[in-house]
Amino acid sequence: MTQPKFAPITDRAGVREAFKLPGASVWYPHRPADYRSQPGAVRGPNMGNHGPDQGYALLLAERLRDRLHLAEHEHADDVLAGVVAIALRRASIVGRAPMMGDLELAALLFGYLDDAPEPLVKERARRFGGISHDYWQQRDLADLIPESTLRLSSSAVRELIAAGPDAWKHLTGTSG
Repeated sequence: MTQPKFAPITDRAGVREAFKLPGASVWYPHRPADYRSQPGAVRGPNMGNHGPDQGYALLLAERLRDRLHLAEHEHADDVLAGVVAIALRRASIVGRAPMMGDLELAALLFGYLDDAPEPLVKERARRFGGISHDYWQQRDLADLIPESTLRLSSSAVRELIAAGPDAWKHLTGTSG
């Protein structure tokens, strides 16, 4: 509250210098439950991918819901469960929290953000059908995508998909 000009100010009531806090020190994970990125950790099918703040992907998925191009038989909940699994794996590769770009790349790989060719629609129906009710199917889908694809930018994926009609097979790991 301001003080009127006619009120006297004593020396003790004047403005004093603020208490200055020192800068933050370097932080490192030292508690048992802190996230630690371990390069030598055991990796394999269905081992999962640990990363910080993975629950944030669920909020981002809801924001992506209205942008999905679904076929007649597809359900948004199934698509979002699969997209989240892929996005979490992509984010955890570099040890960071998920962001919208991760979900967009996962949706782009299977043609959910654009019009997809008929073979891709059939493949994604097989991969995403009922996935929201099956954790192991989500893990299998996340493990299916090659790490080299997950390290690409969204613009690079768009260019590769535009390069050929069957490019999605190699990008999604379904070419075999």
